[in-house]
Amino acid sequence: MSIYFARPDSTIDGINVYTSRVAAGEELYKEAPIEADIIVGVPDSGIPAAVGYAKASGIPYGIGLIKNKYVGRTFISPSQKLREQAVSVKLNALKVNVEGKRVVLIDDSIVRGTTSKRLVEILRRAGAKEIHFRVSSPVVKYPCYFGIDTPYRKDLVGSQMTIDEIKEFIGADSLGYLSMEGLLNTLKEKDGFCLGCFNGEYPMSAPIENSKDYLER
Repeated sequence: MSIYFARPDSTIDGINVYTSRVAAGEELYKEAPIEADIIVGVPDSGIPAAVGYAKASGIPYGIGLIKNKYVGRTFISPSQKLREQAVSVKLNALKVNVEGKRVVLIDDSIVRGTTSKRLVEILRRAGAKEIHFRVSSPVVKYPCYFGIDTPYRKDLVGSQMTIDEIKEFIGADSLGYLSMEGLLNTLKEKDGFCLGCFNGEYPMSAPIENSKDYLER
C-alpha cells in the first residue's frame, strides 16, 4: 500500500517511498509520453510521481490543485453522493496555472473513477485547454483484503472498463497507466510485493477470498 497511503518520508523494506514514487513518474513518462505545458500532481501522493514525470519529460511541474487538508480519502466514502461531495470540497483548481494550458494530471491510482472524473471537470472549469491523465500504478482490477476498504470488483472502474472506456468516463483527452513491469522497475527487488489489487494474486491463500465467485463480487 506504499503506492496509496505511505508517508513520503517513510522507508519500507529498504525502499524510500518518495524516491520510488519519483522513479514511477519517470518510468511513466517513458511508457506514456505526451506534449504538454504543465505537469500537475494530485495531492498528496500523486505529487512525487508528477515531479518524476516532469524531470523525465522536461515539461515544467506546477501546482494546479489546492487540497483541503481536512478531507480524507474519497474512494472509501460510503455512497456515490458523499464521494462526489467530498471531491468538490477536497480539491480546487489554481486557475492562474492551468488556464489555457495543456495539462498532464498525475495521480497514484484510479479506483472507482469518481475522483478522477471530478478532477478533470474542475480543471476544465478552470480553463485547461487539454487534460492528459496519467496514473503512476497499473490498473486496479481487484479488491484489497489487507486492511484497505476498496470496493468489490463490480465497483472498480478498472475491472469493468477498458482504458479507452475509462478515458471517456472521466472525460480526459488521453489516459495512460504505468505497467506492472514499469512499477517493478522502480523498486529494488522484483519479488515479495503484494500485487493483488492489480493481478488478483495475493501473497496468502484463503479459500473464500480466492474463490472466483468472491473475486467477481
